[in-house]
Amino acid sequence: MSATLHIPEAVVPNAQLHTSFGPKIKTTLPGPNAAAIIARDEALMSPSYTRDYPLVVQSGRGCRLTDVDTNEFLDFTAGIAVNSTGHCHPEVVAAIQAQAAKFLHMSGTDFYYDLMPRVAERLSALAPMAGPHKFYYGNSGAEAVECALKLARYHTGRQHIISFLGSFHGRTMGALSLTASKPQQKRRFGPFVPGVTHVRYPYVYRGCSGGPQAAEAFGLGCARYIEDKLFKTHLPPEEVAAIIVEPIQGEGGYVVPPNIFLEEIRRICDRHGILMIVDEVQSGAGRTGKWTAIEHTGVQPDIVTMAKGIASGMPLSVCMAKAHIMDWVPGSHASTFGGNPVALAACLATIEIIEREAMANAAVVGNAAIERLQTWVSGEGIGKHPIVGDVRGRGLMIGVEIVKDTLTRTPAPDLRNRIVDLAFERGLLLLGCGETSIRLCPPLVVKPEEMEVALDILEECVIIAAHN
Repeated sequence: MSATLHIPEAVVPNAQLHTSFGPKIKTTLPGPNAAAIIARDEALMSPSYTRDYPLVVQSGRGCRLTDVDTNEFLDFTAGIAVNSTGHCHPEVVAAIQAQAAKFLHMSGTDFYYDLMPRVAERLSALAPMAGPHKFYYGNSGAEAVECALKLARYHTGRQHIISFLGSFHGRTMGALSLTASKPQQKRRFGPFVPGVTHVRYPYVYRGCSGGPQAAEAFGLGCARYIEDKLFKTHLPPEEVAAIIVEPIQGEGGYVVPPNIFLEEIRRICDRHGILMIVDEVQSGAGRTGKWTAIEHTGVQPDIVTMAKGIASGMPLSVCMAKAHIMDWVPGSHASTFGGNPVALAACLATIEIIEREAMANAAVVGNAAIERLQTWVSGEGIGKHPIVGDVRGRGLMIGVEIVKDTLTRTPAPDLRNRIVDLAFERGLLLLGCGETSIRLCPPLVVKPEEMEVALDILEECVIIAAHN
């Protein structure tokens, strides 16, 4: 902890806990080996990559990463919510090694192998909508979204898609056309795929004040805008193929909408023969304490996209649809590498671990973390941490919104970035999301003790940022 900063008694850490479960920083950051690699990287790699701080990874186990200078970090990014079972889970590694010794690739586009239906059977049993289902495998979340976009247009014969402000669906051209998260993601890449309309997502902290009733009314109003305004002015509903929505916005700020918003989207889709696509790329695979985040609402979608945590770091994505919707003919859509056998083997092992223990752990540890974090939120300008405006999330998908002050709710991206940097210096890996929020998305196997240490570090960083 900082030797010069007064830390309130409530956040003085348990020294033994930090010794046993905390990070171990041995050098200045970046260390000499890391600095040398970063210099080589800057000379050779695309400048389009976004690197928040100078971490150079050597190895990882569970929730811990070691860099090339032997510094040990607590990883609360999980490779952007990808390493769901932690780094190098032994069961996942064993599954990868076993499959790699058999065959590495035999394109599922043209040939058959047992892993493709085996994984589909497991995923079908976990689907948030009634079956039967059919599946398409890709390599990334963007590819799953591209599949869903094309499938919706193919099946309905309609051309228009409705998406939401703040959404992130990927960076390939179709997925990017649906995205509305940051201007830089779209700058100088137009024109985009036509037929996409963006409407407001119910970001309650930024959209209304008041209690749960106000939030419900706001959420319902965001959904009703589609039917009450769009469909009555310029967008014929019979020409809309799909509405694509994140049940919890990821890059947009880890925003949890009121349930009524998603319930009303479902009703609008039903009334007009529109497909409801749910993007679970970041929120799925047990992260929220359920297999998919949409399950918290009881809403049943028509198409689901998943990736990130589904294979513990191996490149795999899934587009799942009600079987009658996936009615396109051979050659309509395909991928050479999608459904790679090594990635599918990792997926099977990942599903087993998540179902057996990790999903329940995400609910228990995540809910306890949210309970502690919510005590940080200032109310009416007076509170424990006056720059913490909002805490929201489900399971281990948690957003902490940083503001200049809680009376005006003015976004504070510089303060947010300062907190992320301070945490890195102390050995805690975090990422921002949205304009001014911090995301907590550790591996689903994070221990309660690791969470406690991480929140101690984060709270110290919040205090330092607020007073400097």
